[in-house]
Amino acid sequence: MPLVRKIRILIVDDHQIFRQSLSEILKLQRDFLLVGDAGCLKEAAPLIARNKPDIILLDLRLPGEHGLELLRQLPELSTTTRTVVLTGSDEPVDVVEAMRLGARGFVQKHSPTEMILKSIRKVAEGEIWLDSGMTETVLQAFQTKSPKPESPALQISPRERQIVQLVIEGCKNKEIARRLFISEKTVKNHLSKIFDKIGVSDRVELALYAMEKKILDKEVHG
Repeated sequence: MPLVRKIRILIVDDHQIFRQSLSEILKLQRDFLLVGDAGCLKEAAPLIARNKPDIILLDLRLPGEHGLELLRQLPELSTTTRTVVLTGSDEPVDVVEAMRLGARGFVQKHSPTEMILKSIRKVAEGEIWLDSGMTETVLQAFQTKSPKPESPALQISPRERQIVQLVIEGCKNKEIARRLFISEKTVKNHLSKIFDKIGVSDRVELALYAMEKKILDKEVHG
């Protein structure tokens, strides 16, 4: 039987009982490996730097500090770690700022266990995850102008679909250019045209819009 590559997870939450309960659930999953837990950012930072987890489960509301600060520090601690925000708050401003800082998932603490587990797996695979019903709320918080209505003119080309898919996966312009064998300038030009077509203003808004409108449902061809 082939070995299953385990998703390495770190929990950052100040509620000890919640951390312990979640830890026990994660330990039951064959494809998960819990590499640590922390109750504050001071405890979390060295654990992240040392263990380089695949996924951080992060509570934004920490005593005397905000989980957003960890997202700001994360690129210096680990460039390969993705974050799923676990919270009791559904304030759009929290979701928007967390995703602007690189969070790839946002799940309510009271969500069913299977939903939390699924969010971890999806984000580990490179997808963006939002609780059902949150996408539209977040889009409205992001938007500085109304997105253009769906129409034949809004259809994007196969190359633009490839770029949108890579944006959703969290790739920066340099990585997109490398994977598609094009220049960074060409990537920037494509993104500018995509933003204008759809009526969004940044990469995160583009990713959220693409998920909500399912503009990548059709097969992407090379």
